[in-house]
Amino acid sequence: MPTSADTAAANAPLAADELARSAEVIAAVTAQFEAKVVGQERLRETLLVGLLTGGHVLLESVPGLAKTTAAATLAESVQASFSRIQCTPDLLPSDIVGTQVYDARDASFTTQLGPVHANIVLLDEINRSSAKTQSAMLEAMQERQTSIGGQVHRLPEPFLVLATQNPIEHEGTYRLPEAQMDRFMLKDVLDYPSPEQEAEVLHRMDRGVYAPGRAVAPAATLEDVRALRDAARRVYLDPAITRYIVGLAYVTRHAETYIEPRLARFIEFGASPRASIAFSAAARAAALLAGRDYVVPEDVKSLAHRVLRHRIILGFEAVAEQVPVETVVDAIVAAVQTP
Repeated sequence: MPTSADTAAANAPLAADELARSAEVIAAVTAQFEAKVVGQERLRETLLVGLLTGGHVLLESVPGLAKTTAAATLAESVQASFSRIQCTPDLLPSDIVGTQVYDARDASFTTQLGPVHANIVLLDEINRSSAKTQSAMLEAMQERQTSIGGQVHRLPEPFLVLATQNPIEHEGTYRLPEAQMDRFMLKDVLDYPSPEQEAEVLHRMDRGVYAPGRAVAPAATLEDVRALRDAARRVYLDPAITRYIVGLAYVTRHAETYIEPRLARFIEFGASPRASIAFSAAARAAALLAGRDYVVPEDVKSLAHRVLRHRIILGFEAVAEQVPVETVVDAIVAAVQTP
């Protein structure tokens, strides 16, 4: 049981040497990530925020934008175990969490843990799996455990789920429930690389950077990741920033009072308190990635799309008028006074 001394140490401000060590580890991981992944700076930040907070990430893009490469590279750079699960309509919950196998030799059952028992799990095209299979991930994502044959199995720490979905294909897909969407701390939408970045990808292919079996050199350890998580939790969050975060979430639920009526009527449901929790944790991680031991309003603003785009539910009118959720998020951010 934690003592008062343990609690005080966990809440102590970051020392200068801790901040310097965190910056050193982050720079090393960033260098290894950029050695394999071209461009995608925001994706790198999103993945690192997820890693530093333990918050799961939903990635949306057309195929071929390095989502799998980025996830595998991140795992390699911190010496984490990595699993990739290709979601299909016939995927069963036991294919993810594991199952019990009967051994006829001694008439007993043995437990075979599924691929979700890894530090970093990539759920590729999560919207292709059925609702039953998606629900099996809720326990893993929220409780950090799985239940097999009545036995609870804890997931490794750190544990991070990176899920992807393809926005241009709808045949054979299932809509993610709002309850599951809310479990993702961030949702990032990736865009195509610039011509220069795409040319660099081809050059690296010629040099064999993406050859099978060629991994990046480890830049950190899981113990370093745990230390970074501890440091991120202790980044200072001023009460004024906390009120700013709560104000953003509040306006999503009472938009008609604060933003343009035309945009406000598109919102069916605002963000839950998980949005405020996500903002708080992610802003601390973003500050640490920037080399600071305190959060500034710009940290929160830079995360607004990623925290809110999957938590604000728009009605059919927004779809009919082709109003993206990011437009609504921008209006909400503009309506709340920056501290």
